[in-house]
Amino acid sequence: MKERIITALVAFLIFIPAVVIGGTIFQLFVYLLASIALFELIRMRQISHYYTPAIFALLPLWLLMVPESSKYAGFLLGIEKIEVFMIFVLFLLSYTVMAKNKFTFDDAGFILLAITYVGMGFFYLMETRSSSDGLARIFYVLVVIWATDTGAYFCGKAFGKHKLWPEISPNKTVEGALGGILLAVVIGMFFHIAFPFSYDMIVVILVTVLVSVAGQVGDLVESAFKRNYGVKDSGKLLPGHGGILDRLDSLLFALPLLHFINFFT
Repeated sequence: MKERIITALVAFLIFIPAVVIGGTIFQLFVYLLASIALFELIRMRQISHYYTPAIFALLPLWLLMVPESSKYAGFLLGIEKIEVFMIFVLFLLSYTVMAKNKFTFDDAGFILLAITYVGMGFFYLMETRSSSDGLARIFYVLVVIWATDTGAYFCGKAFGKHKLWPEISPNKTVEGALGGILLAVVIGMFFHIAFPFSYDMIVVILVTVLVSVAGQVGDLVESAFKRNYGVKDSGKLLPGHGGILDRLDSLLFALPLLHFINFFT
């Protein structure tokens, strides 16, 4: 427990100032987190010993995260991001031949999906921070997710009887999930009162429910990854907490959704 508290405090003291500062410092910090997260996924799949595709996977990841306002795609070629990404797809497919099928089509598909999953989540993290009222928007998502985790933990401990998804996450319960949503809604309402969005309260409540559910789904998806690949944590960077994906899996699901429904515009 002591190790978890110390790690959480150190991570908090690094992450929150980076969010508050914003700008280039925050973007570089997010690029670093995304790169680590990608390698955590590749390690789980146990194809990290294929250094060539793993290292080259950073290029399309970084390109996917380039802000929409930027027309730069990479290598001063003046081509679109999607074209660079497709070049990487062709490279991966060719590498299955060069590796004589030791690096398989399934491996290539996994890397592409991992790049998309990680790149999309961290891209919208940066897009949210750079938007108008970006700092308040990020803190709204953070407090809703933290409230969800807290509510789910304590309600699950106190009232949990019905397993939510025992094959994936044995400790999670339906009662805990509902408690997480309830506390998230309460916190989301107080946040809206303190830092009003340009929406009615009922809209904020509905969106908060959506964010809470999306965060829990993101957490379950990460649990499914780890269960499938037989690992306890996505990484070891954060002692007592696991890896970057273990801590940010909910955020990576919730942020894109908020942009997809145009709540953050």
